[in-house]
Amino acid sequence: MAESSSWADAIGTRATMDFVVAESDTAQAVGSGVVPVLGTPVLVAWLEATTLQTVEMPEHSVSLGVHVDVAHLAPSAVGTQVQCEAELVAAAGLRLTYHVSASNQDGTQIARGTIDRVVVGRQRFLSGLK
Repeated sequence: MAESSSWADAIGTRATMDFVVAESDTAQAVGSGVVPVLGTPVLVAWLEATTLQTVEMPEHSVSLGVHVDVAHLAPSAVGTQVQCEAELVAAAGLRLTYHVSASNQDGTQIARGTIDRVVVGRQRFLSGLK
């Protein structure tokens, strides 16, 4: 896995994660809509979780999501399996950029976009919350 000095070496690293839409994941349940289908905030959280699987952070560091540009293209009903994919496509200093996508179990693409994350020191970040 990549360390902070070699993020460029990790470009092209991919990860996938599978999720199943539960009642608690619906737009209705999370307050982002009134229909019982996968809510966009939950989909974005799943895509972010997938980015975390691509590279190992150096000790005492974390990556934080700082920019999300995701198009939610199609609905997913409760019980639908969703596969999320992330690929590290750019690294500039401590900023990591991912292409992300998600598809339903039938192969329908339901999302695509980019997510940027920044690597920071965990303690330094948390100390700023006081």
